[in-house]
Amino acid sequence: MTAITTRTVEYPADGLTMIGHLALPVGIDRRPAVLLGPEGMGLSDVERRRADALAELGYVALAFDLHGGRYLGDPEEMLARCLPLLADPDRMRGIGHAALDVLRTEPRTDPDRIAAVGYGTGGAIGLELGRDGVNLRAIGTVNALTTGRPGEAARIRCPVWAGVGSEDPIMPPAQRNAFTAEMQAAGVDWRLAVYGGALHAFHHPPVDHPTVPGVGYHPQHAQRAWRDVVDLLAECLPVTEDLRA
Repeated sequence: MTAITTRTVEYPADGLTMIGHLALPVGIDRRPAVLLGPEGMGLSDVERRRADALAELGYVALAFDLHGGRYLGDPEEMLARCLPLLADPDRMRGIGHAALDVLRTEPRTDPDRIAAVGYGTGGAIGLELGRDGVNLRAIGTVNALTTGRPGEAARIRCPVWAGVGSEDPIMPPAQRNAFTAEMQAAGVDWRLAVYGGALHAFHHPPVDHPTVPGVGYHPQHAQRAWRDVVDLLAECLPVTEDLRA
């Protein structure tokens, strides 16, 4: 593991001032980078720690914001914002592009070596960037088996990995099938991992506020899903420098 530095970054998107979390390995060289998207509740310490962990592995990592610096712990408020957002690909792309621009303009970022990893709504945004033809090295999602506008998945230019809990009522088998059919028809290099017995947001540690039905933490699968994400990055976006130097 390498030492890291972190800072907050502000940028406009979706009519809001977003507040992201940028984590960087120490040094001055350019590095591969990861755009990290949060669940629908918004950016929290969970995603900040994940960005830090990616920086420790040698990546520049930006955990991006969804709600203008707010964390929506009220399920009704979260759904009132996220459901219209998830139904509007152009809004999702706008949020994703704004964060991606911040990541690309960071001097430590190699702009030709960027991957998108996201959870829930953040994962859907990563997929929409792919459907918009963005040059990404990989897209990794958990709980985000969203489908896009017809034919646009053919614009995805990188491998796609998706993870979902077998008992997730928000992403049921019919949604899995629609997602994989879209990827297959588009000729995407895709993979789907189904984690047995897991609910929605199985990767997210328990929270101290109400949640939507069907959510539950599964610590074993959470660790497995994280390892799968790291393996995807190691395959598609390797850190080639010797970090011990």
